[in-house]
Amino acid sequence: MSVVTQTSPRSGRLPEAVLLGLALFSGLSAYCLVHLGVGESGLPPSFPQIFLVTVLTTAGAHIAVRRFAPYADPVFFPAALALNGLGLAMIYRVDIAEETDHASNQLLLSFVAIALMVGTVIVLRNHRTLRRFTWTSLIAGIVLLLLPMVPGLGRTINGARIWINIGMSFQPAELAKICFAVFFAGYLVTERDNLSLAGPKFLGIRWPKARHFIPILAAWAACMAVLVMEKDFGTAILFFGLFVGMLYVATERVSWIAIGGLLAALGVAVIVSQVSHVQARFTVWLHALDPDVYDSAHGSFQLVQGLFGMASGGLFGTGLGQGYPNKVYAASSDFIIASFAEEIGLIGLLALLCIYLIIVVRGLRTAVVLRDGFGKLLVTGIAFTVAIQCFVVVGGVTRLIPLTGLAMPFLAHGGSALMTNWIIIGLLLRISDSARRPATADPLPSDDFLKTIPELEKDSSSNKNDALETQVVKL
Repeated sequence: MSVVTQTSPRSGRLPEAVLLGLALFSGLSAYCLVHLGVGESGLPPSFPQIFLVTVLTTAGAHIAVRRFAPYADPVFFPAALALNGLGLAMIYRVDIAEETDHASNQLLLSFVAIALMVGTVIVLRNHRTLRRFTWTSLIAGIVLLLLPMVPGLGRTINGARIWINIGMSFQPAELAKICFAVFFAGYLVTERDNLSLAGPKFLGIRWPKARHFIPILAAWAACMAVLVMEKDFGTAILFFGLFVGMLYVATERVSWIAIGGLLAALGVAVIVSQVSHVQARFTVWLHALDPDVYDSAHGSFQLVQGLFGMASGGLFGTGLGQGYPNKVYAASSDFIIASFAEEIGLIGLLALLCIYLIIVVRGLRTAVVLRDGFGKLLVTGIAFTVAIQCFVVVGGVTRLIPLTGLAMPFLAHGGSALMTNWIIIGLLLRISDSARRPATADPLPSDDFLKTIPELEKDSSSNKNDALETQVVKL
């Protein structure tokens, strides 16, 4: 007769340490390869200092995660660190080609961003406390979106008014996406029955009642308003796609995808016919290789140069440090994907995108394991945010969709996007710690507030959460 011995689940911190070592190795190796690829010999002059500081920072962050979120998923932190390190190497490469110095500033911002990730893990001891701030998050998100429109504070860069000046250029919409994810999760976990079951049936589709449909129309109108006022096509796609995706997961109704697609198509069609800036983006997208469009003042020169760079990379690339990123517009920011494709090729670029895929899949896996509806929707929304942003950026550079002004998470030069995405990693670590924490472990703090929530909404074993779990698995 065999005896079954119950063992406590592994925390995953040792695998995280090993993966962090590999992530550091990939980033530092890319940095050295760039230095050698441009014709220099030996190690970069600042390599010992950078090596020491990055190792100490990574070790400190790992210890903090081990202390405050011991059961967190061991993949999120290393995957983000690998992307961040490779992005720094490419920014350094572009600096050499263009004789600029953006890499040092980006490196400093990376340390600040990792500190923000650690701060998120430490301060947010229980992700369910965010549900208290459902409507506060909505107000904060709207305020952040409108900040660039404030005279004297907002700045117009490259035709889009999406920046504010606070001693440095900052893009408030990056933080707004976290606020809206929290609001959507809190709103949908309360209203999912009304959105999925109530309302008349027409043409085989269950339509919601008018009072429940108003928030959807408000989200659509807000996205279109952002597109018109700030000329920010990428942010409008991101927010509306986030809301429709979370609606589908919460209600398990394909009709919401149809409704969302119809509203998006209608809004874009009207705005393209009325707003010249958006109309120009579509003209560039559809007629990029037309000589008249290519040579016009705001034509397709930037896009086509990026396509030429990617084509010259082929399958395996020219090698780090041996391409011509200086011939591509915004090679370290908007078109950093084209820079990577030229020097590491299609195979290397696909491997890079697989790291993003790992983050998204592990996020959805965390949603499956979680037993509270709010947490399921929140982590699903965060994973959708990363996925949609990658699709919008890569799709624009490769001419799959019109070009937008979003930044590739962790790779592109820019402080606001970098810090916001590291905060997202902090949220993923905190939520995954809750999902993987065994029943015999110490309970999460701040659970008392759940007593104020109706039993139907907080019961972790309710059929509604089981249905939501099933829907996430289907994804």
